[in-house]
Amino acid sequence: MLVASCVFAMLAGLLHVLIFVLESFRWTDPKTMRTFSIDSAEEAEATKEMAYNQGFYNLFLGVMALAGAVTVLSGRHAVGITLMSAGTLSMTLAAVVLFTGSPDKRGAATKQFAFPALALAFLVLSVIL
Repeated sequence: MLVASCVFAMLAGLLHVLIFVLESFRWTDPKTMRTFSIDSAEEAEATKEMAYNQGFYNLFLGVMALAGAVTVLSGRHAVGITLMSAGTLSMTLAAVVLFTGSPDKRGAATKQFAFPALALAFLVLSVIL
């Protein structure tokens, strides 16, 4: 169960690194704009600074989850589980906020929710079983 948790934490981390790239460096690209439901180049330009900052939040969460999983797999469970839990719990809760606060983005929120929530579920199961 612990290995499964690490795998899902790594997938969640990689997804958040991808989101970082899109938000921080490709925000005004037409494909990225479609991904984030941005209607115009003007809107993308107006929100570019906010997206850049938000992208780094996603990077830091992704790195935390990835580092935690790698640390767990290298045998340092206490430190790794702490990092992995903090990263994936933050990701999961952010997805819940997106889901409840932006009905038009519920599909994205569900995708953002899946990997970290599975990581947490398998982590809890590995502790109690």
